[in-house]
Amino acid sequence: MRYTSLVTGGAGFIGAHVARHLVQMKHQVVIIDDLSGGFESNIPTAAIFKKGSITDSAFVQEVFTQYRFDYVYHFAAYAAEGLSHFIRNFNYTNNLLGSINLINAAVNHEIKCFVFTSSIAVYGTQELPLSENQHPQPEDPYGIAKYAVEKDLECAHQLFGLPYIIFRPHNVYGPLQNIGDSYRNVVGIFMNQLLQQQPMTIFGDGTQQRAFTYIDDLAPYIAAAPAFAKAYHQVFNIGNDVAHTVNELAKAVAKSMNKEANISYLDAREEVKLAYATHKKFTAVFDPKPSTSLDQGLKQTARWVAQHGARQSSVFDPIEITKNLPPSWQ
Repeated sequence: MRYTSLVTGGAGFIGAHVARHLVQMKHQVVIIDDLSGGFESNIPTAAIFKKGSITDSAFVQEVFTQYRFDYVYHFAAYAAEGLSHFIRNFNYTNNLLGSINLINAAVNHEIKCFVFTSSIAVYGTQELPLSENQHPQPEDPYGIAKYAVEKDLECAHQLFGLPYIIFRPHNVYGPLQNIGDSYRNVVGIFMNQLLQQQPMTIFGDGTQQRAFTYIDDLAPYIAAAPAFAKAYHQVFNIGNDVAHTVNELAKAVAKSMNKEANISYLDAREEVKLAYATHKKFTAVFDPKPSTSLDQGLKQTARWVAQHGARQSSVFDPIEITKNLPPSWQ
């Protein structure tokens, strides 16, 4: 049987990788993307591309009516946690209300499974490592929106029987990443700065800790998730187990690109300082291969970046709140 799958945000980073795996799995893949943060060149040639925004409910309904989807993989979002404080309307419109348009359509068209990519931003500051047993306490509008979608999926399942699977990835990097986005994806930001002979900029003292996750340790499992019966109606942390400081990351990125680690420290911004998770629940269900080490993942990412070159850093417009906005974002 050939399945038909919708991938939102499929021109973006994680969505494009999952779409490629779905194509390899012989799914017919339809991609929705407004190209606000992704690139049409990321889209697999075998996929059908429908340019548009998930915030346009009429467009979403039109696509669902045209194709009889079995599965929905939802990645479309603007994932800038720190910036989300200053773009609250944009954040909730795109990351929450757009998701609700998809959930409405998924219920009305009785899809077999809604796979949602949330974030460990839903946890906020809690005892480490972060676990699915902990009650989410998001500290930024991005995390709040992600958790609201999680709860809405839970409600949609209870009332309408909508099947769902939720993943909470963290700090994912790799080929196809938009290294020109200056507000998110620190690995890409560092590499873009190095390509332009600029110092690597770090907010605060660089002792923030994250477990940086290579894309190939995540995308195949998200693509295959609906085939795992035990995954349904569950939430899974997904990512690397080994945490590194941002200072350590900067040095490792510079090494991967054969450059000196010239670091410029900026004023600290409002963010969770320590964030890494346990993945025991994910491992028990999906039995994944060993994770890619940071050095290995960075080498493969640096090779792709060297082939494609630097990108012009984007400036988000419009900023809705300028009070306490970090100077480097103004």
